[in-house]
Amino acid sequence: MKAVILAGGLGTRLSEETQLRAKPMVEIGGKPILWHIMNIFSTHGIREFVIALGYKAEVVKTYFLNFYALNSDVSIDLATGDTVIRNGRHPSWKVHLVETGLHTQTGGRLKRVRSWLGGDDRFLFTYGDGLTDLDIGALIRFYDGSNRLATVTAVRSPARFGRLSLQGDRVTEFYEKAELSEGWINGGYFVLSREVFEYIAGDETAWERDPVERLARDGQLNAFRHYGFWSCMDTLKEKNMLEELWASGKAPWRIWDAQSGESGKEANVLQPIGSLLGNGHLE
Repeated sequence: MKAVILAGGLGTRLSEETQLRAKPMVEIGGKPILWHIMNIFSTHGIREFVIALGYKAEVVKTYFLNFYALNSDVSIDLATGDTVIRNGRHPSWKVHLVETGLHTQTGGRLKRVRSWLGGDDRFLFTYGDGLTDLDIGALIRFYDGSNRLATVTAVRSPARFGRLSLQGDRVTEFYEKAELSEGWINGGYFVLSREVFEYIAGDETAWERDPVERLARDGQLNAFRHYGFWSCMDTLKEKNMLEELWASGKAPWRIWDAQSGESGKEANVLQPIGSLLGNGHLE
């Protein structure tokens, strides 16, 4: 199963960090947040990634082209230029870096990588700026048992994004902005059927608007409630908060270092909760 990660947005709300690099390349603890997201997936057995590039694509490509050396010890003979890479620490990932256009919207980026999914009937999809201790395996199992085309991870956060209205585990409406202070919001981690591409018109389509709104109206979008840690990195304040958590040695999303073998901390309790508010996450 592959994971598609959006890595092409301008990151204007984090302009202090994104003038020279794409937002997914902004570092937490000396590593790009994209690296953290890929480790979250990898912990649950997802090791093939399709990265949708746009703004500062060359920075992302340069990082992965040099990944082997950057994560190893290196001996260089300055007289001859001979280089030996030693003691590499490398994950068993396959990474596809796909140019999806500088100004393409989120839905358009997703549709542009369609051919990179091969014959897979379902795939994971997320943004390049959200960290969580989500149990990806449980999310996939929930999707597989839902008989719907799409599953969104619903999380709780102060409302400043879009809004989810839920009936049981089914999403009935998906709004771009929230009016109240708290509720269930779009946490940005999806499991999708290939059939969702029919809901995306083209490059100008924002995934968070028409496609998910139509999926909700058609009864094809449900929500996996995550009660554990989740945070996006839209602002410098959020970036600094994530840095502090990492530096403390207690970053909740660092599930790949867990000694207990437990990869997530949420319990997905399916209880009737009526209409709840949420967050339309943007790249």
